[in-house]
Amino acid sequence: MNRTLSWEITENMIDEQTAGSGRSIRHAGGGLTVEQFLRSQGCSHHVLTHLKRTEFGILQNGEWAYTNQYLRCGDLLQIRLIEETSSPNIVPVPMELDIVYEDEDLMVVNKASDTPIHPSVNNYENTLANGIMYHFASKDIPFVFRCINRLDRDTSGLLIIAKHMLSGAILSEMSASRLIHREYLAITEGFLPPTGTINAPIARAEDSAIMRCVDQERGETAVTHYRCLKHINGSPTLSLASVRLETGRTHQIRVHMKHIGYPLIGDFLYHPASTELIKRQALHSHSLSFLHPVTGEALAFTCDMPEDMRRVVQIG
Repeated sequence: MNRTLSWEITENMIDEQTAGSGRSIRHAGGGLTVEQFLRSQGCSHHVLTHLKRTEFGILQNGEWAYTNQYLRCGDLLQIRLIEETSSPNIVPVPMELDIVYEDEDLMVVNKASDTPIHPSVNNYENTLANGIMYHFASKDIPFVFRCINRLDRDTSGLLIIAKHMLSGAILSEMSASRLIHREYLAITEGFLPPTGTINAPIARAEDSAIMRCVDQERGETAVTHYRCLKHINGSPTLSLASVRLETGRTHQIRVHMKHIGYPLIGDFLYHPASTELIKRQALHSHSLSFLHPVTGEALAFTCDMPEDMRRVVQIG
């Protein structure tokens, strides 16, 4: 995967980066180093190292540049991100992909349920990574698989895939800083209140390598906001909820909803007695919004519930 990015340096760019640093980073003759500017654009240490080692990886006014050179107003700065090898040990496998959005820097994919994201023991050729690798291999494009937000195997919905190392670094930092906003649709058992916030730390269950639990002493901070969209009359009574994550702990929604007495139906780990209506946890990544990692444009995506969840909702 190759990507070239260009910036025409303006006085405002230099002034903004100087002000944002909290200290004077301008050269006595006026200017900003290439490295300082690139770091302000989200280039991590790993990305900068790659650029330094790439022939003509950094160009200043068309000439190969060092990162300690100074920029001046009117300069044209370019970087060339070149990855000539694909992710090792991920076999390209033909797979039907629901690509919601794609540009030079990222993809947004609607993942089907019963689809792991990464290969693992007993899941070597049936993962989203296999399908994404085939998508690019069929175009003879080397590709490194970088999935930004995680979903459990049986949770369906929207995922962000970075298409190169710079967008990957920026999006990963945005995710860690909670700047990628996620909303889920969930079907819970019980008559869910109109709105609520669950603030309960989550830790790994002591007797399981997989399960998580609320643990006030060992747990990491976890905050979930929910809003009831519909009550589904039946036996038992169910609720359709919109759930928004403030943090991103493993199994957070599943653990939190069980903790307050409204477990997700179909959840074989946390509510195994509720698999009559649906054969997986009724959880769907419905909405994503974030700023584009390169252009800064506001992006927002939604995707409807899959058929198995719609069928349950329509019974009430």
